[in-house]
Amino acid sequence: MERIYIFKRFERFWHWSQALLIILMMATGFEIHGTYTLLGFGKASQLHTNAAWVLIALWVFAIFWHFTTGEWRQYIPTTDNLLAMMRYYLSGIFTHAPHPFRLTQLRKHNPLQRMAYLGVKLLINPLIWISGLVYLYYNDLNAAGYEVELGTIALFHTIGAFLMLAFFVVHVYIITTGHTWSSHLKAMITGWEEIEDTK
Repeated sequence: MERIYIFKRFERFWHWSQALLIILMMATGFEIHGTYTLLGFGKASQLHTNAAWVLIALWVFAIFWHFTTGEWRQYIPTTDNLLAMMRYYLSGIFTHAPHPFRLTQLRKHNPLQRMAYLGVKLLINPLIWISGLVYLYYNDLNAAGYEVELGTIALFHTIGAFLMLAFFVVHVYIITTGHTWSSHLKAMITGWEEIEDTK
């Protein structure tokens, strides 16, 4: 095995902070929708809103970091090796086929990951944030003369939340698909990824 330093300190901080905030927002969101009662509607709603503002601030800082460091290039979608990656995740992973993508510091994400992250950044996140902010400022928007249908906004926010939940579940599953079940997890904790030495 070869060890490569892939994930910088800020990337790991951003990843884990974002993960904790999203988990908190999913948990409080389900309570707000009446799935269960733990904190009560008022406390869950306030915690959900506070977590959302913290996550927005984190994303603004992360966007700044990505553009100033050039790391935004890691998310440019590509179709190179896309079919090989799809075959690997559909069948090759179960037959111990060699991984068709080799990580480097300049290529941290395989083509499927890039497509998934693009979908999150261009579809799921805007859907959640726009609907969430409209929902949060619903009374102010109506007072200003904008007629907003609350049920529609809530539906869009819920759709976005379930899309994020689906992404989260797949993301957690993919973590376990390294050469050991915990190797990708360790890489996101330490920054060092162990990859097969093909020399």
